[in-house]
Amino acid sequence: MEAAAVDSEGLVIPTAGFIYLKGLPITAQFRKHVFETSVKYFKLPTETKMSHGWTTPEANRGYSALGREKTTKLADIEEVKKLRDAVPDLKESFEIGREGVEGHPNHWPEETGELVGFKETMMEFHTKCKELHMEVMRAIAVGLGIDEFWFDDFTDEGDNTLRLLHYPEVNKDVFKVNPGQVRAGAHSDYGSITLLFQDSSYFCNPNFKSYIAAIPGTYVNEKDLKYEGINSGQYLVQRLTATY
Repeated sequence: MEAAAVDSEGLVIPTAGFIYLKGLPITAQFRKHVFETSVKYFKLPTETKMSHGWTTPEANRGYSALGREKTTKLADIEEVKKLRDAVPDLKESFEIGREGVEGHPNHWPEETGELVGFKETMMEFHTKCKELHMEVMRAIAVGLGIDEFWFDDFTDEGDNTLRLLHYPEVNKDVFKVNPGQVRAGAHSDYGSITLLFQDSSYFCNPNFKSYIAAIPGTYVNEKDLKYEGINSGQYLVQRLTATY
């Protein structure tokens, strides 16, 4: 494991809850292809996308339409429903999991026209991200002073979720009419880490009271609060503030 990578983990995660990852093996050209392929999917008619609809939390695969979800820190299901009915997230998404899980197939679109090769592209990206996930967890293990491969048994199956997100254009007045309306509410992600690939958006850390720019050619690794016990509290979680 590169010492510089471990140093970076140790220095940054305790203060910010996330790190930028640079110079890693998912090329800029392939990332661009994945984003372009994602755009083509979200351009499909709504009724077509709804035929690939998300079904259950257990499966966590398929399409979620605009307003279907409300990301929040609330735990009570009824409270979440009330909040979603009042100010739903202004985004749509498409979830992809590993192939071959009994009872939980991926909801692939018909590959015609611009969507030819969609499944191959997304599963290749899913695999590359799974491999990167394992490398990041190995760096964290070294930083914690435990065996480099300690987390492998928890990550090598590849039971990860690839989530394509689209924030459709909306009239800015919707945010003025309802100050509580956001693209995605404040939340913490589930799982060990989140690898975030994005364009020119920004991060906001409430402790820094400033926006943190998305750096071209990097990915962002976010840590999740619910696993604080695993890392003995050494690493600070990044709480994802609202996206406008």
